[in-house]
Amino acid sequence: MYRRYTFFGGKGGTGKTTCAASYALSLARRGVRTLVVSTDPAHSLADAIGSPIGSEVVEVEKNLWALEIDAELEAKKYMESIQQQMLHIVSAAIVEEIKRQLRIAYLSPGAEEAAIFDRFIDLMEEAGDKYDVIVFDTAPTGHTLRLLTLPEVLEVWIDHLIKKRTKAMDLMRLAARYEKELQEKLKDDPIFNILSRRRDRFQRAKDLLTDHDNAVFHFVLNAEKMPILETERAIKLLKEFDIKVGSVVVNRIIPPEAGAFFEKRREAQEGYLKTIDEKFGEYGIVRLPMLESDIQGVEQLESISESIKEVEEL
Repeated sequence: MYRRYTFFGGKGGTGKTTCAASYALSLARRGVRTLVVSTDPAHSLADAIGSPIGSEVVEVEKNLWALEIDAELEAKKYMESIQQQMLHIVSAAIVEEIKRQLRIAYLSPGAEEAAIFDRFIDLMEEAGDKYDVIVFDTAPTGHTLRLLTLPEVLEVWIDHLIKKRTKAMDLMRLAARYEKELQEKLKDDPIFNILSRRRDRFQRAKDLLTDHDNAVFHFVLNAEKMPILETERAIKLLKEFDIKVGSVVVNRIIPPEAGAFFEKRREAQEGYLKTIDEKFGEYGIVRLPMLESDIQGVEQLESISESIKEVEEL
C-alpha cells in the first residue's frame, strides 16, 4: 500500500535519490499521480531522472512530476513575505530597523530550513488535489531530522510568543479603558492573528507528518558501519516524534559473482547485513544489488523500480 507522503532519507551518498526517483516512477507507471521532490541543497534528482528540473514543478512523463526546492530562493521569498506583513503593522518610525533585522535573519542559521519547511507544507497540502502521492528525496540525515522535527520545536516557541502577546494586549486594553479611539484600534490585533495562523500551520504539518496511514519514512543505507549507526540514531529520533518508520532499503549489495577483487568487502558486508537484519528487521528490509554503473535516466530507473516498490509490501 502506497502512502500519500513517502520520504526517502539517510546518510549522504547511499543512493536515496535513486530510490526516491525509482519509486516515484513505479507509482506513476501504475497510474498514480506522483510528484517527486528534492529537499537536498546538493540536488541530484535531475541527474537521476535524466532531464532538467528546477525550482518550479516540471512534468517528466504521464503521471510524474518533479521539483528541486531551491533553499536560497525559498529563504529570500520567505523573508520578503515576512517583511511585507510587518511593514503593514508596525510604525513607520521602525521600518528601516525591521528591514535591517530581516536582512540579518536571512543570513542566520536556520533561515533556509524555515523557508524550506514553509514550501514543504505548501506541497503536502496539495496532495490529494494535484497529486495522489508526493515522494520526498531528502537531504542527508542531520538536515532532514531538523526539518521534520521543526513543527514540534516551532509550536512550543510560537505558543510562548502568543502568550506574551496576549498578556501585552491585555495590559494595553486595561490602559485604554477611557480612550475610545485606542479601544477601537485594539479590537483586532494583526500580530496575534499572524502568530495564530503560524501556529495552526505548524500544527497542520505535525498532524500530516505523524499520520501513520498517510506518511512514512524509508531509510536508505549501505551495508557499512557508519550508515548503520546513523540510521539507528535517526530511527530513534523519528520514533520520539511519532513519525512512522517504514522499510529500510539496503543499497549496493555486492553480489557473489563480483569476483575475487571484492571478496574481502563482500565478507565484511555479510556481517553488516546480519547486523542490519537484527537492528532493523522489524521494519522490513529491501535489498538492492550493486549495479555496474550509476543510474541515470528513466530507462535505468526502471531496472530497480520493481524491487523498490517492495517497500509498500513489508
